[in-house]
Amino acid sequence: MTPLSPPEHALLSQIDAPAMLAQALAWSAINTGTRNLAGLAAQAALLADAFAVLPGEARLESPAPVEAVAADGRTVALDHGQHLVLSVRPRANRRFLLTGHMDTVFPADHPFQTARWLDDATLNGPGVADMKGGIAVLLAALQAFERSPAAAGVGYDVLINADEETGSLSSAPLIAQLAAGKAAALTYEPSALPDGTLAGARAGSGNYSAIVTGRSAHAGRNPQDGRNAIVAAAALALKLRDAQREGLSVNPAKIDGGSANNVVPDHAILRFNVRPRSTELAEAFARDLRALIAAVEIEHEVSIHLHGGISRPPKPLTPQAEELFELVRTCGAALGQPIRWQSSGGVCDGNNIAALGVPVVDTMGVRGGAIHSDAEFLVVPSLAERAALSALVLHRLAGGE
Repeated sequence: MTPLSPPEHALLSQIDAPAMLAQALAWSAINTGTRNLAGLAAQAALLADAFAVLPGEARLESPAPVEAVAADGRTVALDHGQHLVLSVRPRANRRFLLTGHMDTVFPADHPFQTARWLDDATLNGPGVADMKGGIAVLLAALQAFERSPAAAGVGYDVLINADEETGSLSSAPLIAQLAAGKAAALTYEPSALPDGTLAGARAGSGNYSAIVTGRSAHAGRNPQDGRNAIVAAAALALKLRDAQREGLSVNPAKIDGGSANNVVPDHAILRFNVRPRSTELAEAFARDLRALIAAVEIEHEVSIHLHGGISRPPKPLTPQAEELFELVRTCGAALGQPIRWQSSGGVCDGNNIAALGVPVVDTMGVRGGAIHSDAEFLVVPSLAERAALSALVLHRLAGGE
């Protein structure tokens, strides 16, 4: 363990825990469900004002085009909010990437809209952990880091995107652009467990829509002339279930389609998710999927068009990532914060960053839990704890004592 030096004590002494809590409360009061563009715009404006305390230039980036498959099989454009980017010392030779997201899983009409105290140290509220509290940690850590003499020799980009909860499809090109050439990255998802455990290796994730086209017929007069798209979609769902193996989970989630009970349905859409734990498994699944679709097309005399793919590549723990995790662990030890990590089946922007060869620790946010539910909670003392951890990591990454 490398103990804190006097400059590091001074660096961390000015972290303002009450200000961080006030920010988390104010930001969680704004509904920022991924489809609530007005709420996201209001949040982005507040974040731009908050991050103006840092040097550099803040800007709003337009989302990349994204299409989805509607229930009738048409591809439709999906609107997304703008993404906030702050660039500090862009010409520095050594630069880092720090990312967070402003969107939540709670739409504007969801009943979970306000925060409340569960006890003196625990706050329940929408996005308090995932990740309005995490954004407050990110900002406070950078404010502290800027007081380090080592900060002047490095640069960084901050990205707060508006679509992480739906897969970062409209911000993926921006993530790739900002991650290019970075020495390391930190992402401010909440800890994997309330005790502060980090997520290490992650599975990948892909979402698909299989559009099945059959042939309509009367269910009583000439059903033999029909080709039932619902049955074909169900057959594909069963084949996908059976394609699971160690390190690869497949979840057939929903079938859309059909019409009146006396009509053989000529249209169906099977929606499914796949989670491979390695690039090799992802590639093997892609090959198997083509064969499964071909078999169903032949057996049921239908055609199947596939939309989607793996948008979050698997994130293994590379030697470079392990080195970054070890730095986080030693910094935690110097602060009296035991740090460990474990594999996770969940995904986040850390998957995208790691796929570009940049070492990343992606659970640098607050301690909390029950995310994506109305029981979501933030362990309030972790705001200051995690801000100190990140500030110290950045200080030592930058060559400080």
